[in-house]
Amino acid sequence: MHEESLGNVIRDYLTGEELEETSYEEFRQGLARLLVEEHGYPRERLLPKVGVCFPVAGDQYTRMIDLAATDAAGRVLLFVIFCSGEPGTYRREALAAARVYDQGPVPLVLVSDTRDAVLLETAGGREIGRGLRAIPAYAALAALAGPIAPLSEEALDRERRILFAYSEFLSGGCCQGACRPKPRG
Repeated sequence: MHEESLGNVIRDYLTGEELEETSYEEFRQGLARLLVEEHGYPRERLLPKVGVCFPVAGDQYTRMIDLAATDAAGRVLLFVIFCSGEPGTYRREALAAARVYDQGPVPLVLVSDTRDAVLLETAGGREIGRGLRAIPAYAALAALAGPIAPLSEEALDRERRILFAYSEFLSGGCCQGACRPKPRG
């Protein structure tokens, strides 16, 4: 996803901090507001811009996730990914990100362009809802986000390569590389 600075500063809905306005930040802010105001997510349980860091061929890469929803213990139950196209076309990349997250696999992924959404169960990749009505209420999130077994190292490696391909080649990289650590060299 190519994201460009708009040269302004805006206030983050969740944290109140000032941040650079980009071509997609307005949509991220809208998703956060929707989750809090219409679906009952506590602000303190939503984490903006969470990095999914992963190794491929000896180098480290990061795929930024727009929002992560946690339970009271801090376990990430849901990744929320903004997309600039049809949400279903981002499902494989989103599942790979949820599966390789370094704090353990994330049980649910929501991909949205703010007009449509796809809710996915990470373990099997099954679509469990479509449309904005598929966005789970926070009160129902823990019941939907059942336990998920960690992947084998071989399966993790496959998912990392899939995420790498989407992040680096198919989308042209995000944020013009600004959100990724520099490869070792």
